[in-house]
Amino acid sequence: MHHKFAMVVDGLQPSFEKLMAMEPIVGCPPPLTTPASGVYLFSEEDKHLYVGRSNRIRKRYFLHCRAGSQQNQASFAFKLARESTGMHRASYRKEGGRKEMIADEAFRVAFEDAKSRIRRMSYRYVEETSQTRQALLELYVSIALGTPYNDFNTH
Repeated sequence: MHHKFAMVVDGLQPSFEKLMAMEPIVGCPPPLTTPASGVYLFSEEDKHLYVGRSNRIRKRYFLHCRAGSQQNQASFAFKLARESTGMHRASYRKEGGRKEMIADEAFRVAFEDAKSRIRRMSYRYVEETSQTRQALLELYVSIALGTPYNDFNTH
């Protein structure tokens, strides 16, 4: 392994431990003192579901669960809605795409329910200002916890 990469990877475990040691926030948004940049985790009870990263953690929290968030802003809720409606396959075309899916009444209701569900989840975060470390830490946490709603597929 290249020594520069090894140095970055070696520093991920302490950040992971700090994330997991944080007292989860439940039922309310992250405080105003939330760091701007970092990695965040959504969980239900002891089941860790989704990890993400952002340079605006607090704003990103609201995008995931705010009632007015659109299908292109609330990616985790969109995944939950896909699962609950059985519409698992992603389409990157207009036909069968996000706009068409959200126009479907059953899917739209599932999407709104998913955002509400996310608001009830526990939420943790850890500061990370380096974009490289942020990306690696997101992947590290996802693998370590086996978060079922993370995938790193590209389109």
